[in-house]
This record gives sequence, C-alpha cells and structure tokens, in this order.
Amino acid sequence: MTMRLFETTRRAVIAAAVGAAIWGFAAPAGAQTAERPFITVASTTSTEQSGLFKHLLPQFTGKTGIEVRVVAVGTGQALKIGERGDADLVFVHARSAEEDFVAKGFGVGRSDVMYNDFVLVGPKSDPAGVKGSRDAVKALQAIALKKAPFVSRGDDSGTHQAELDLWQRAALHPKADGNWYRETGSGMGPALNTAAAMDAYILADRGTWLSFKNRGDLTLLVEGDDRLFNQYGIILVNPARHAHVKEKEARTFINWVISPEGQAAIAAYRIEGEQLFFPNARRKGA
Repeated sequence: MTMRLFETTRRAVIAAAVGAAIWGFAAPAGAQTAERPFITVASTTSTEQSGLFKHLLPQFTGKTGIEVRVVAVGTGQALKIGERGDADLVFVHARSAEEDFVAKGFGVGRSDVMYNDFVLVGPKSDPAGVKGSRDAVKALQAIALKKAPFVSRGDDSGTHQAELDLWQRAALHPKADGNWYRETGSGMGPALNTAAAMDAYILADRGTWLSFKNRGDLTLLVEGDDRLFNQYGIILVNPARHAHVKEKEARTFINWVISPEGQAAIAAYRIEGEQLFFPNARRKGA
C-alpha cells in the first residue's frame, strides 16, 4: 500500500469513527442537510441508549426545523466537551458536577428536566442475598463481603459517580479489594452486556435497564432507596466563552424541553407500558 493510499484510508477510518459518535444527523437521501440549522448536544449515554432521544428529537425537529446532533458519552466527558465549546448545550445527570460547570462559567443557567432512578441488578442466583432490599448501601456491603462479581462503568458518568457515592457511604474501596470488581470504562449498554456475560452485579439507570434486551441471567434486585434518585439537567454552553455556540437554536431546544409540550413528550415515552422518565422541569438562572 502506497503512503498516499494509506493516509487516505486512515482519514476515512477516522471520519467514520467520529461520525459514529454523533447520533441524530441522518437525513433523507438527497436532502441538503447543510442548509438545515442544527445544534450539537453533549449528553449521557442513558438518554440515547434508553431510546428517549429517538422518541423526542423528531418531535422537536418537526416543530422547529432545527436538527439535533447528539454526542452520547458519560456525563463527565459530556461536561468536558461543553468546557471546550465542542457542543452548544449539555444534557446530563450529575447535579454537583453540573452546578460546578455553571459556577466556573462554562455553562449559563441550569434547568431540571426529568428524573428516574438507579437500580441494582444482578444474577438471579443472587450470591450476596440482596434481593428485595431497599438499602443500596447495605446491598453493596453484602456484595463486597461475598466478593461477588461487580461491574462498574468506571467512566466518570453520572451513573459511575452515583455508584462511587454509594461505595463511599458504605465505607468501602472496592478497587483495592481484589479482582471481583471490574471497571469497563464504557457506556451503560456495553457495561450491562459485560455484567450479563459475567453474571455480575451492576448499578444501572432504570431507563437503560428497561430498554436493555441482552439480559441473560440478570434481574432487578434492589430499588426504592431515596439515594438512588437520578435527576437530569440541561445547560447552555456559555456563548460569552465560546462565541460560536448557537445560542438562539440551543435556547429554543432548552425552552421546548422544559415547556409543557416537551415535558408531555418525555412523559409519553414508555417501554411495554412502563414510563422511563418523569418530567420535573424547573429553571435556575438564566
């Protein structure tokens, strides 16, 4: 292979990889997508992998004509994308990190959008005996005592941060306690696939769990603890810091998501009759 051909191939592979990370930009054959206004949203994998965006975004685009391109990564990565100005807004679920993002001037305002909860799932055999518990901290302590396999996203996502908070409450450091604890560094769907393959416990957001098909021997074991509450927020990337941010279009999306129409669209998203997200829009700042 000549050097020129190698370089052309390499660039094509890179372009394909970048394109695969962005969801929501496909258009009908022959459409002039360059003429359609669009915004880029950095969001958590749970909003994409749960199917919410596939339900929500066509309704917004149909109403406004604004296309939404989503980069779905862990919340920590999504906020870093916003810090760099590589997105117009962020739609994530790690409240303290979101508030820090705004306090440091990377974002303008913050709106509550919706909530659901985290759940602890694991093998039906339940070697740690946690089934039916409503105390997530005691459940993790039981898993650690048994050294039962546990899969962590390990990606600084909102789910990972929630899991680390629970381990801290349990006064445990699982990474330093043997090889029963495995970090995948991946999104919620791939992490659940790993847990299913290992018959391992894992903390998941309910939305992705309900939409997850490859469950294997996994089942929901622990839910209902108030500490498993999972709030989602939306923030405009600060246009004073990044002048290229599409403020008008991004605010149009934010205002639609927190409007009665957008909130009703979120509430209407269900899988097998079960509601995945519960709207609770409340705006803070401007």
